[in-house]
Amino acid sequence: MSSNDEGLEKSALLLFTLGANEAAEVLKQLGPKEVQKLGAAMAGMPAQSREKVEAILDELIGFAEKGAPIESDHEHIKEMLTKALGDERANHLIGRVLQGSDTAGIESLKWMDAPTAADLIKNEHPQIIATILVHLEFDQAGEILKHFTDRLRNDVLLRIATLDGVQPVALRELNEALTRMLSGASNVKKTAMGGVRHAADILNFVGSAAETAILDNVREYDPDLAQKILDEMFVFENLMDLDDRGIQTLLREVQSDSLVIALKGAQPEMREKIFKNMSQRAAEMLREDLESRGPVRLSEVEAEQKEILKTARRLAEEGQIALSSGGGDDAFV
Repeated sequence: MSSNDEGLEKSALLLFTLGANEAAEVLKQLGPKEVQKLGAAMAGMPAQSREKVEAILDELIGFAEKGAPIESDHEHIKEMLTKALGDERANHLIGRVLQGSDTAGIESLKWMDAPTAADLIKNEHPQIIATILVHLEFDQAGEILKHFTDRLRNDVLLRIATLDGVQPVALRELNEALTRMLSGASNVKKTAMGGVRHAADILNFVGSAAETAILDNVREYDPDLAQKILDEMFVFENLMDLDDRGIQTLLREVQSDSLVIALKGAQPEMREKIFKNMSQRAAEMLREDLESRGPVRLSEVEAEQKEILKTARRLAEEGQIALSSGGGDDAFV
């Protein structure tokens, strides 16, 4: 039996001797992989003699009686991890271990299965996803990547390969955001069916007359709900349907900072449509702003896109541009 296997067996046996409540308190202090290993060892452990149990307890008491109190020593931790894991794996782990609470939210992802974790972070900016994944174990990060689209997977891996450290302030902000996401993640496994967007997508295909009648009925029941459905029926990507003159009219009403943030979450085709309806100099400046702007929270992108959509609807109501819903033919003003 290797020293690692022997240590695992001793730890499992020690937990058995503690009783359920005390053992649970110990397990709370461990990571998911350690809990899994100990759980497997305990489940597969045959009956043990009293002599063996007493020998392990004596060994533990012997360590406790050796003298000096146990204190946290970063150098000692590094030395132990390097001896146990080797230089490469230890270097990967040491930074995370010593960061402590700065990555508590990120570390919580370790307790999630890969599909759930992927679903939780897939809509974040690829740079944010890359930063999260480098703080996970290699195998878990790989499993999460498998659940992304090819395009997102390739983008994230490229960003991981070119990532040159993470500033402490940025890491704390990311961790706080992820902690907030996790606090509401109890329903993350729920199947994404129904809801306002689903209703809007269906209405996009019923035709103008039926659409008006249905929305009028919903408006009588709940005006706010009707407005939410109406908002979802024309989304940011639908601006692609505007003609060049409409895009130019819209751009004159939108602040450049708002446009930069909104386009951070836009498809390349949408960006190109915007660029070609600007002067060459203005387009070049916008491209530079997009490239130099760091990761932006998805909530910020959506907020700026909604503001631009409000402007588009106002212009449509004034008759300056013509908007089309996702269903196609009828004007949506």
